[in-house]
Amino acid sequence: MIALLEGKLLEKSPASVVISAGGVGYLVYTPLSTYDRLPDPGGTVRLYTHLHVRDDALQLYGFSSREERQVFEKLLTVNGVGPRVAMAILSSLTVDRLVSAVESGQSAGFNRVPGVGKKIAERVILELKGKLGEFLPVGMVTAGALTGKGEEALAALVALGYSRMQAEKAVAKAIEEAGESADTTELVRRALSQM
Repeated sequence: MIALLEGKLLEKSPASVVISAGGVGYLVYTPLSTYDRLPDPGGTVRLYTHLHVRDDALQLYGFSSREERQVFEKLLTVNGVGPRVAMAILSSLTVDRLVSAVESGQSAGFNRVPGVGKKIAERVILELKGKLGEFLPVGMVTAGALTGKGEEALAALVALGYSRMQAEKAVAKAIEEAGESADTTELVRRALSQM
């Protein structure tokens, strides 16, 4: 598995790049979000990659961040979504917008993605809802979101390195045990004891 590719950028287009590394030129397919962050040809580039193996081809997909690659790989787990559709989604939506659309159940967020109809959008939402918690934008309001001291406790746990989804569950249990009147310190203490 090729997880990272670093080298000299030889060619770039909105859909793909050619990177020279170790005397080999690699053709790497990229979403528009990555294309926007690339240097001019001749510059050094580093892409987090995913090698997609098919019967008739090996295709390399590259992303400017690990997060973007991880979301791409999550999209590939959805029935009916292949690399081409996943790239179209990531070229049309930022990771934050995609996660927001999935978590809020808004299929309208996919309207401007070429090749993605209502059925695929609904399938992406159905199959990924609750599985993208680690990519939630900071401060995003979701169904059942915490408020006040609960939100402060959640922010503290995320700052300590816990995933947002894991921290939300622990804080919700802490509020259940301690009650709404508990202070932030008490909520953090109780949530940590459950993790």
